[in-house]
Amino acid sequence: MPLPELLRRLLRRSPQPSLKPSAEARTPRPSDTEAPLPPPLPEGRTVLLPGRGEVFVREAPGPPGGPVILLLHGWTASADLNWFALYGPLADVGHVIALDHRGHGRGMRSETAFALDDCADDAAALLRELGHREVIAVGYSMGGPIAMLLWRRHPALVRGLVFEATALEWRASIRERLTWKLLAGAELSFRLGPNRSVVAWLLRRAAEYAPEVRSLTPWLKAELRRGDPAAMAQAGRALSLYDARPFAGEVDVPTAVVVTTRDRLVRPRKQQQLARAVPGAGVFTVAADHDAPLVKPVELAKATTDALAYVLRGAGEPRAAVAAAVASAAASAAASAAAGGDGTLSEAR
Repeated sequence: MPLPELLRRLLRRSPQPSLKPSAEARTPRPSDTEAPLPPPLPEGRTVLLPGRGEVFVREAPGPPGGPVILLLHGWTASADLNWFALYGPLADVGHVIALDHRGHGRGMRSETAFALDDCADDAAALLRELGHREVIAVGYSMGGPIAMLLWRRHPALVRGLVFEATALEWRASIRERLTWKLLAGAELSFRLGPNRSVVAWLLRRAAEYAPEVRSLTPWLKAELRRGDPAAMAQAGRALSLYDARPFAGEVDVPTAVVVTTRDRLVRPRKQQQLARAVPGAGVFTVAADHDAPLVKPVELAKATTDALAYVLRGAGEPRAAVAAAVASAAASAAASAAAGGDGTLSEAR
């Protein structure tokens, strides 16, 4: 379902306010009073970032000598919603860190409007507070722009990048600009609770296509309910203004792009555009929609670990050597385009 139609349906389903208290309001449902059981999760804690605020973080120790993997979740989700099924597989590769972004999950609450730059700076402050010198940043959906901005604003901290189900920008066409204008009213859908947001739609769809998700639905909805509606609506507007086209070609660290080939929220062509914009980026695919973390966690974990392996193969090189390789790849791509190549990207091996 295209995103504009999805948002229209969400808003059209909004219930009208009633002056009479409902039976539901008078009698709490069991799901509201009983704590839903989560799946197995790494240890979580709150970390104070001096001068910024508190962030909720999960860490899963990895093998000795492995890389530090920073997981950056998507819009309206949380670290746990996005990554709960991948914590274990990725901890087999390296030390995993995941945080909730501002206004999402148990993330920092701020009096200022949501900004992607602030999320990148929060991640950088967290890494410094935890004593990590460099990481491979893995960004899913909205996490992709945050990963890109982390590299741009704090380059010394970023060893490599993995972009998943994300884009270079969301504003190139009239259709996209009209889509994001609908976000001016999206806060209403967020305020109506975990049955009305984009992620809620993904949860319902996941339960249909992956029966094993059904038992987790109460926990998933409770996790979704943690987010701040105003901040999540602001985050959508921030995404509508994001545009990495002016600087994506300057990325000087090993990069991989995981394309969700059946994605109806971030179209595959948008994901491929990102891969083309970052010279030398490896491309990996998952035959899934935007709900891949819920419906295809095994396949997504495989693509992510393959992408990490690709990045790690290049991460041992000095940054200057990587930059030279990037420049060479860009020149080759330009020559191919001049020769009439179609620009289609093949999957990295």
